[in-house]
Amino acid sequence: MMKTFYAVLVNSLVASLTNNFVWFAVTFWVYLETKSVIATSVMAGVYLATVAVSGFFLGSIVDRYKKKTSMMLSGIATLILYLLALIIFMSTPEQAFKSDSNINLWIFIVLTLFGAITGNIRSIALSTVVTILIPEDGRDKANGLVGTANGVSFLIASIFSGLVIGFLGIFWMLVIAIGLTVLVILHLMTIHIHEKGIVHVEPHTQSVDIKGTIRVVALVPGLFGLIFFNTFNNFLGGVFMSLMDAYGLSLVSVQAWGILWGVLSLGFIVGGLVVAKKGLGRKPLRTLFLANIVMWIVTVIFPIQASIELLTAGMFIYLCLIPVVEATEQTILQKVIPPERQGRVFGFAQSIEQAASPVTAFMIGPIAKFVFIPFMTTGAGAGLIGSWFGTGAPRGLALLFIATGVIGLIVTLLAMQSAAYHELSKVYKKPEPDTDAVAVPGS
Repeated sequence: MMKTFYAVLVNSLVASLTNNFVWFAVTFWVYLETKSVIATSVMAGVYLATVAVSGFFLGSIVDRYKKKTSMMLSGIATLILYLLALIIFMSTPEQAFKSDSNINLWIFIVLTLFGAITGNIRSIALSTVVTILIPEDGRDKANGLVGTANGVSFLIASIFSGLVIGFLGIFWMLVIAIGLTVLVILHLMTIHIHEKGIVHVEPHTQSVDIKGTIRVVALVPGLFGLIFFNTFNNFLGGVFMSLMDAYGLSLVSVQAWGILWGVLSLGFIVGGLVVAKKGLGRKPLRTLFLANIVMWIVTVIFPIQASIELLTAGMFIYLCLIPVVEATEQTILQKVIPPERQGRVFGFAQSIEQAASPVTAFMIGPIAKFVFIPFMTTGAGAGLIGSWFGTGAPRGLALLFIATGVIGLIVTLLAMQSAAYHELSKVYKKPEPDTDAVAVPGS
């Protein structure tokens, strides 16, 4: 079983690496071509909105088909979309991509985005594969390995996306991505995932069935609270996804920024390895909230000065803690949700949690451009704190990061006192519930 798990993990790592590589590279390229903060924030918003909407549907695919079939569908769809993107790029004059209002630019962006998004079938399927292949007492550590794999993928993609865009260009980026996707599909064909069968114990198992999924989640005290807490964190996280590239590229070149993110993503690997070795402790929810407290404190500190050293140290700590947060939620869902429902519940959680980020991403570009950047360039902020904080557009972004961190810290401290937090802590300590105890009423 472990051999199969490792094979699936490696396959998913390469697929995730490819999709991250494409999206990072396209984001860098669009900013460098158009010099538009609004374009990159809209891209982030479209990406996150698509993730949010697609989670319900992708989760139902994972439950409806065998896990290997779901992953194969993901790979084939990704390959087709990347090929279409390559065709659009080759048939469009290079100068047309300089304008952020060019229709072919946005068709290209959407095709690469959808290619990356279909890879989310794999992330949902991988979480359910952990349930199938790994005993309960080892799942938190297995989820730590998943976090480590995500970190490796992020590291390699971050380094090579910047280097490929800087030295080879977007055409060769697509060629490399298409080649890797073909290799992933061929490798997946050699893997056998032992499944007893697809259990359809409910009449709605083969559909999206959002209502039934909500009923399952509601039967676990405090689980909605955890999902909505992560939703709010993602709402704030949309700020960083939208503006971090613009902030980082104001400090270093695109090549250096790509390499730096590769180094920073070692944080994912370190955090994932710690979880894989130590687990989540006796009180995983407490661990999760303490991790969030540290993360928000870090986001208040690193933008204090326009320093690449501060940014590097702060983001490294931040990224070390992300696998802890992710592994906690995955482990809890794997314990309290029946296997035949897990695909849709993981997809549901992904959709709900990601739903807030697009709102932030769409809003934050204009807010940064018309409020915070002027405030720290020619506005009152430049006169009030500019002497020690610095002035200019990047310092406007920094002030926005600090405000985000303060809000996140306050919300986390309040959430630790909530009834949902205490209820879910008790549920997680109980023995694994009988499937019937959490099945949909009437199933």
